[in-house]
Amino acid sequence: MHCSDCCRALQSTPELALESALQAGIDDYLGYLEATRRASRHTLAAYRRDLALLSTCLAQAGIDTAQGIDAAAIRQSVAALHRRGLGSRSLQRFLSACRGLFNHLVSNGTLRVNPALGVAAPKGPRKLPATLDVDQTARLLDAEPQSWESLRDGAIMELFYSSGLRLSELCRLDLPELDLDGALVTVTGKGNRTRTIPLGAQAAQALRRWLQARGLCARAAHHAAVFISRRGTRISVRAVQKRLEQQGRARGLSQRLHPHMLRHSFASHLLESSGDLRAVQEMLGHANLSTTQIYTHLDFQHLAKVYDAAHPRATRRRGGADD
Repeated sequence: MHCSDCCRALQSTPELALESALQAGIDDYLGYLEATRRASRHTLAAYRRDLALLSTCLAQAGIDTAQGIDAAAIRQSVAALHRRGLGSRSLQRFLSACRGLFNHLVSNGTLRVNPALGVAAPKGPRKLPATLDVDQTARLLDAEPQSWESLRDGAIMELFYSSGLRLSELCRLDLPELDLDGALVTVTGKGNRTRTIPLGAQAAQALRRWLQARGLCARAAHHAAVFISRRGTRISVRAVQKRLEQQGRARGLSQRLHPHMLRHSFASHLLESSGDLRAVQEMLGHANLSTTQIYTHLDFQHLAKVYDAAHPRATRRRGGADD
């Protein structure tokens, strides 16, 4: 039987895995994980299942010793398990168990090299980023601030949505990097790359209001950070995350609001209106256009909804056949 039938074989004749000569090495490795690495019962059970799958796949390929295993055999096993329905995450865990086993066998002299080192799991479908629609965004940003903190939070949210900053970029932002008269903000992003991004009029207005309130903090003069805490220190990443989550709940958003959701919404809405992927790439600070192209999928979803709602041939008319 070919390796592609390994999962079926495991279900029908699991003793094949246990009778393999490789099983001694597997048992020794699991014992090492339990006694030396103090692995949890959950981890041990998962690795035991994954290594039983490996043993069965190899047995079905005619391999019953550790010395007979090479990278091609591991790739065959991964491909077979993938065809039988194992997802990307499960295959990544399977390969992690394999690499751990083979590292153990290399360390005790059973193997010379780890045959699983160069083998990668198939990539799963890329999850599209969550975004707010325009109405949700307006409900979030149009709320009138009632406190010092809400003035700051409003300016933070406006800046995320207006200019698509990363969370780390916003927290590191200093006063000299804001040009409210020129409606520009300069940030240093990944790879120490600096970019200058336009500021929307409403974001600039929210920032002006915040900077006035910021000046009321006695310790603010001692810090260059745009966004500070009540103690006058630079606001932390975690504090921004918590405050945005609270603001989202207060505005009745059904999903949990996080900083990247506003960045994603900025990119999606801008691409939706302009169609200029290169401009969106520049403003997001992506080094490669391929990173930005995920937003074209969001834009296509929007176009598909518009098409379904507006095109006369998109859907079957109620109460009768198509013309």
